[in-house]
Amino acid sequence: MRVEANRREFLRWLTTAGAGLAAAGVAPALFAQEAAAAGSDVVVVTGATVVDGTDGPARPGSAVVLVGDRIAWVGPAAELPRCAGARVVDGRGRFLVPGLWDMHAHGIDYEDIWPPLFLANGVTGIREMQGYEENRVTRDKIARGELLGPRVVLASTILDGPVSLLGPSTTRVGTVAEARAAVRTAIAQRSDFVKVYFYLPRDVFAAIADECRRHRLPFAGHWPYRIRQLDAARAGQRSFEHSFGLPIATSRYRDEFLGRLDAEPFDPKAPRDFFNLARELDRQAAQAYDPAAAARHFAGLTAHGSWLSPTFAVNRVISKPAGAFAHDPRNKYVPREVLDLWADRLPLLAPATPEQAAQQDVYFEAQLRLAGEAHRAGVGLLGGTDCLNPYVYPGFSLHDELDFLVAAGLGPRKALQTVTRDAAAFLGRADAGTIAPGKAADLVLLDADPLADIRAVRRIDTVVTAGRVLDRAALDKLLAAAEAAANRRAGAANARSVRLPVHGCC
Repeated sequence: MRVEANRREFLRWLTTAGAGLAAAGVAPALFAQEAAAAGSDVVVVTGATVVDGTDGPARPGSAVVLVGDRIAWVGPAAELPRCAGARVVDGRGRFLVPGLWDMHAHGIDYEDIWPPLFLANGVTGIREMQGYEENRVTRDKIARGELLGPRVVLASTILDGPVSLLGPSTTRVGTVAEARAAVRTAIAQRSDFVKVYFYLPRDVFAAIADECRRHRLPFAGHWPYRIRQLDAARAGQRSFEHSFGLPIATSRYRDEFLGRLDAEPFDPKAPRDFFNLARELDRQAAQAYDPAAAARHFAGLTAHGSWLSPTFAVNRVISKPAGAFAHDPRNKYVPREVLDLWADRLPLLAPATPEQAAQQDVYFEAQLRLAGEAHRAGVGLLGGTDCLNPYVYPGFSLHDELDFLVAAGLGPRKALQTVTRDAAAFLGRADAGTIAPGKAADLVLLDADPLADIRAVRRIDTVVTAGRVLDRAALDKLLAAAEAAANRRAGAANARSVRLPVHGCC
């Protein structure tokens, strides 16, 4: 029978069992001293099968010790002494995975709706893809512990050219000087990266890339239409969102279609016309996949360290008729002001006839195959949703995204890694993404095996976010509170207007 230790004795035991902490660059003795002095909570998840986010095998009968907001020990449950005063989470028959990241999200400043929905669905971190004052405030509240929510990696305001599809919250830059100033503003606003967009002129894009390089600030975003994707990757663009331009770049009609786009002006009176043309050419190109062109393109992306974020969740919505999701049960978590805007905006993109719907279904399946080919070629993929766009829901839609990644051919383990280990690697966060000593205490306890069926990520028993344990009852309260907030009078859920891009993907 294992001896029950008091809290101080247990922390001392961790110093002797702390090889993992030492390997993570954390001095075990100092860690224990700091934890004891701070009175950090001790949480033990015991008996679970650990699916740690790496390529290693699942480890049944394991225990994970959390002290404060970090993982302190991982090993066989049989080796762990009992700790008086520790909170014990029974993991027997369950599966423990790292906290999930939505790598393309919007709307975190809907503070009483979006943050709880993320956490209730096991999403403990997000990459918020459009920075503005309201969500900078929300990010800081979460970081200070004033608001319960996921960790937030926050973009700059979106940088686009003088012609843009987006509204006044976008920073429009038309000169090299304006481009450099916009990057410096992003730094002053403590942006984690710069977000680039469709209509940037070549010289402006080059200036953004150069200024980011000077300040060692990453930049990512959409394919800038006037730049070849591999040239953008060579300039340092870290990720390309939504698969825009990928079908063209991997098609036997690549040069013809790119030539057509090069010859087409950006019309300030009808900016959507260019977007619609590019999307239609992408659809046509997807039916003319060229393995040799794809191999060259994928090799170039890999060589330059650029990743793809296909955001199938939003692409699936815009491939269906506009009314297809009007009765989705998850709409109860969305404020009426947002639902009304979704219903108004989605027809701008959705197929209007049965023939168009059939074409879009074929196009979507081609996008799945293309992502699978990119993955098999070694290109890094990120799981993201584009939530806040029509019928793309915080938290819930990341589960859908994982389904789509499996359908693309990744398999459950690799799909799960796009939102855990690989997300952390892309972000440069050595403290996240896997279950190991020294890592952030962000975990999800599941009632079924996600390696057998990725849909197990929906069967959540417990979420741990920065060391805080949210059991099933607490998660249900979060969902109920979010639903209540969403169903208040229009405008009451949040003080600001909805920042939804008019083209449907941001």
